[in-house]
Amino acid sequence: MKCNMGIADRIIRMIVGIAIAVTGYYYDSWWAFVALVPLMTAYLGHCAIYRLFGWSTVSKQRNKPADN
Repeated sequence: MKCNMGIADRIIRMIVGIAIAVTGYYYDSWWAFVALVPLMTAYLGHCAIYRLFGWSTVSKQRNKPADN
């Protein structure tokens, strides 16, 4: 899987995932399991919805091949 998420996007997803997990745990709710979605996409750096629409938040400079 090609990385299609930039650093800022991954950090935001990680924060949102942690917030959902903590809230779900505090209220003893199944919402804690929903937090796995943003946490896993942040960890992997790949979002299936982004791929479906052809979006990418990775900077152009990061996608450049290294000059040898």
